[in-house]
Amino acid sequence: MTIYINNHSFHYEIEKLVRLFFPNEKLTVLENTAVREMPYIDTVLENAGGTESVFVSIRTDDFSESARREIDRRADDPEKNAERTMAAVLYELLVKMTGRPQPWGILTGVRPIKLFRRFAEKNGTQYAKDFFRNQFFVSEEKTDLCALTETYEKKILSLSRPDSFSLYVSIPFCPSRCSYCSFVSQSIAGAEKLIQPYFDLLCREIAYTADIVRQHQLRLESVYIGGGTPTTLNARQLFELIGTIKQHFDMSTCREFTVEAGRPDTIDEEKLTAILNGGVDRISINPQTLNDEVLKIIGRKHTAAQMMEAYRLARNLGFRHINTDLIAGLPGDSTQGFIDTLDRICEMNPESITVHTLSMKRSSNLTKQGTNIAVGKESQAAAMLRYCEKKLTECAYHPYYLYRQTRMEGNLENVGWSKEGYDGIYNVYVMDETHTVLGCGAGAVSKLKDPRDDSLKRIFNYKYPYEYINGFDEMLNRKQQVINFYDELSEYLSQVCV
Repeated sequence: MTIYINNHSFHYEIEKLVRLFFPNEKLTVLENTAVREMPYIDTVLENAGGTESVFVSIRTDDFSESARREIDRRADDPEKNAERTMAAVLYELLVKMTGRPQPWGILTGVRPIKLFRRFAEKNGTQYAKDFFRNQFFVSEEKTDLCALTETYEKKILSLSRPDSFSLYVSIPFCPSRCSYCSFVSQSIAGAEKLIQPYFDLLCREIAYTADIVRQHQLRLESVYIGGGTPTTLNARQLFELIGTIKQHFDMSTCREFTVEAGRPDTIDEEKLTAILNGGVDRISINPQTLNDEVLKIIGRKHTAAQMMEAYRLARNLGFRHINTDLIAGLPGDSTQGFIDTLDRICEMNPESITVHTLSMKRSSNLTKQGTNIAVGKESQAAAMLRYCEKKLTECAYHPYYLYRQTRMEGNLENVGWSKEGYDGIYNVYVMDETHTVLGCGAGAVSKLKDPRDDSLKRIFNYKYPYEYINGFDEMLNRKQQVINFYDELSEYLSQVCV
């Protein structure tokens, strides 16, 4: 399928929208060309006699239709309205062609809650809901989910200040690589000799970052140790890592400290005790599914029984906030199989449950092996998420954050559910881009938030552990950008943060 772009700059959004309907097809985008070769989608921004309109035409062997619509330039953002008009016309033709309305309509971005909040804060919640349904073609179900999630998110956002930040620490090692994973992590078998030198340098970077924070009197809100799988570290390393953070950062304002324990096959009593005694108040134990056959298919080297045993061990040791991650749409899973998993997880009664939808990342083994995204009237993952919403609501969970990814089964979403008082605040801050996140470790990205205009500046660490080790001094030099950023902000922060 070829997408022709004529007289407009909306190629990025148009291509993403078409990919929702044809996720497994090769798409070619050509700009300002006169020749048309079938099958194709033609998109044109027209201006005739001072009247602007969009023209969209789709031509295939089985479908041939066009539509034209005038642009309302009286809108608050005329350029955005022109892009939205073109997307709307294209969407309506694609639905007519395929018979597959998208649950999120023409929205293709990662953060629909952030967009919803912008409309709600300006014109009220009902306006935001109407706009999502009528202008973005978002389904009633997803619009309501947006509105509910936003009510919980904004309570957390109100806790942040202009001088606030969160800390992310990366442990980029895993016992094995899951078939759906695209994260920059290395299996222990191939990288065991790197762990201790990586660990030593990571502790140095944490101390260096803390010095910057202290010099600029920033306020720590949350800490998240993720990966990879942090519990690939041994108990001594885990205790020392947590201790390094607590030694160098002022923890008096920290509202949440999370360690993503992750893979049950890396969890034992010694490691959990080290984490608990270090003062961590939230851990995540992630089965993804409790179907042993599906676990084998996706490359997880543990069983459902191991997950449940790790959970019982953590609970008996005294952890009071345990999160579990599940994935809807895994290869080999069924709707009933997912229902059985969720029912068993709810019986365990974790404080929070994060339900992801399978995302077919291009660098994952699943994609490399030729697995396609399911295309049909409604994906199996949609039925799974529908049951999630019903079951988790009945069990007194509420949605507290939501985000989306590219190439998701059914063009759906990821949702964090929690019981009252157990929202994962780091997750909300990261997805909303509320305040600065300082990243330490391989693959970590520091995102510097300017509270004056909500802009973000990104500073990237080296991706792989061997790069991190070999280029450590150069990587520390990059943190001079953090110093410069907050030097320039210091006067503003001194005025607004009294």
